Amino acid sequence: QVQLVESGGGLVRPGGALRLSCAASGFRSDYYTFAWFRQAPRKEREAVLCINNSVGITYYADSVKGRFTITSDNAKNTVYLQMNSLKPEDTAVYYCAVATNYYCTKYPSDMRTWGQGTQVTVSW
Repeated sequence: QVQLVESGGGLVRPGGALRLSCAASGFRSDYYTFAWFRQAPRKEREAVLCINNSVGITYYADSVKGRFTITSDNAKNTVYLQMNSLKPEDTAVYYCAVATNYYCTKYPSDMRTWGQGTQVTVSW
């Protein structure tokens, strides 16, 4: 059974950092394309960035360039979202997802599997 389990969300002050984890089971993470999405209250789900072994990282949200990055640990079958210099506008539920095809895409409809989501709140 293909499954993604996220962890690492929480409350952080502006300027702080968090690392979200996305543990995959039922498949090898290095064979697939992973993406991180986020959804703020009353907004649509948006792609943040994406990674696969062929292309590397693709950023979809200009606001996170230079602050967020995605890494993977194939031995642990886990993908991480490192978020630095967090801002209040980064507050959202963050989701990891696996793409149906082996290319990066920003469209939620192109994802085959989703994690349950983890809340990130950036506030004083």
